Amino acid sequence: MRTQPVTRLFDLLDVYREKYPSKANALLKRKAGKWHAYSSSDYINYSNTISLGLLSLGVRKGAKIATVLVNSPEWNFFDMGIMQIGAVQVPVYSTVSEDNYCFILNDSHSEYLIVSNHEIYQRIRNVCPNVASLKEIFSIEKVKGLRHWKELLELGLNYSSPSELDQLKAGISPDDLATIIYTSGTTGRPKGVMLSHRNFISNFTACATIPDFSHKDKALSFLPLCHVYERMLNYLFQSFGMSIYYCENIEKVGEQIREVKPDTFAAVPRILEKMYNRIVIRGRNMKGVRKTIFFWALRQGHKFELNHERGLYYDLKLMIARLLVFRKWKKALGGKVKLVISGGAALHPRLARVFWAAGIPLLEGYGLTETSPVIAVSTFRKEGMKFGAVGPVLPGIEIKIAEDNEILCRGPNVMMGYYNRPERTREVIDDEGWFHTGDLGVLEDGRFLKITDRKKEIFKTSTGKYIAPQVIEQKFKESPFVEHIMVIGENRKYTAALIVPNMEHLKGWCKVKEISFVNPEKAIRNPKIIKRIREEVEHVNLELGKTEKIKKFRLLSAGWSITTGELSPTLKLRRKFIQEKFAKIIEDTYRSQEYNYKVEEE
Repeated sequence: MRTQPVTRLFDLLDVYREKYPSKANALLKRKAGKWHAYSSSDYINYSNTISLGLLSLGVRKGAKIATVLVNSPEWNFFDMGIMQIGAVQVPVYSTVSEDNYCFILNDSHSEYLIVSNHEIYQRIRNVCPNVASLKEIFSIEKVKGLRHWKELLELGLNYSSPSELDQLKAGISPDDLATIIYTSGTTGRPKGVMLSHRNFISNFTACATIPDFSHKDKALSFLPLCHVYERMLNYLFQSFGMSIYYCENIEKVGEQIREVKPDTFAAVPRILEKMYNRIVIRGRNMKGVRKTIFFWALRQGHKFELNHERGLYYDLKLMIARLLVFRKWKKALGGKVKLVISGGAALHPRLARVFWAAGIPLLEGYGLTETSPVIAVSTFRKEGMKFGAVGPVLPGIEIKIAEDNEILCRGPNVMMGYYNRPERTREVIDDEGWFHTGDLGVLEDGRFLKITDRKKEIFKTSTGKYIAPQVIEQKFKESPFVEHIMVIGENRKYTAALIVPNMEHLKGWCKVKEISFVNPEKAIRNPKIIKRIREEVEHVNLELGKTEKIKKFRLLSAGWSITTGELSPTLKLRRKFIQEKFAKIIEDTYRSQEYNYKVEEE
């Protein structure tokens, strides 16, 4: 058993060495149709060899190494290999623009770049000549014109003074810089968030008290490891000695969940919503009694409360619903899931209820890149969660709600600051050490943190009324007809919305109603479909205040994605981009004389 605590992230390698030395399947990836496993010894040896290889290239403490890597064991080899010599990893999303690649590589003064494959290199190759600090590029897969990572390993194996690594590790402090993570930049330039070893370790050790994991468990990792949320959980899984299966392609998640049968995985609400919507679509395609039973079970799921609060009669109905319907949901997720973790955005309470009803425990957390990331998270304790809230504040972290309802956070998880941006750091961390999150929230029942909106996203109509768009959008996400929605109306007389319908659900509905569905472009102009979406808008408007009601909407045929720019890498709306891209449509929407509702004079 390990006697020394983990105080630097690379100390996790000692955990493998001392507690799980014979673990054959520590890290796994899909290759040629099969899962290829790396043992705990492989993990340690590859990491050490990369450290020595980097030393051979002249990399020293403080040097920045940029990586654009898909989720894979190699991501970890480089992560540990870089940190062990005191260098700093700068992980970058593979989906950012050339302009942002150029900015990040130059701003961080990255000396080396590691890419996964030819596809990623093609996205970044035109940028590299404009980065003066960049010395060389290595690739994991063989790419013409690049040095293969095995060459770096060869340099490490031949390094003349391997004992130097132990000396360097000994000189690295828990408060040393471990990584710079550039925010996804939903508006403006991305900022480089500096996180120390202590930042991450304080966070995952506090979170480790929540789940009942062991070295026998399996985790599936498919959210980008360059995002702080998945990365922190990656360290958490490693601290338990779990087997981590890396899914390189998020489109194959469903298939690989059924294949791996994981005990846990992390997701963002959008992915969970898609899973739920696919299940509902299958239910709508059922016939007769099966369809009736399916939607009866779904209604029971939407009523679910924790701790048997609805009584014995409901518990009996839930037991029947699980037997007839929900057990198949669990089987679709591999059948062994102990815990699904949701983060990155607000989770609709209705979705959380139905997952719990199906016997799939779903815990929601909240945090930011700047807080490593978790500030508050649900737990399995009796008073550990509440639907509609993100849970109690994590042990060791303080929060307070400012006069304007902004959430302030203080603790060992708060970042060192923004790289090269001391003035921006002073804007968000005050003299008392409170980090100003930019999110608005309240404490319900004195302990459950609830996020009400993003401070910068709240806007004012021309009548002087404040609108919190996320709250409204969250209500619309409950509808299976709505794929994406953005509420608009800043400096306008009333609120409106851009809506991207869920085309798969719409196809199923059209089939049942015997309505022709030719393609999305024609569908959004079909009066019957517009009328059905209007009914959804009317339904949600019943729950909204007078100034919040959506008076007009415009349907859009093309889905929003990271690739097309409407979504950030964490699947959040890039509001400024959307407003600019659809500026003409927005203007046309407001100029139109056709109202969904009468616009009342204030």
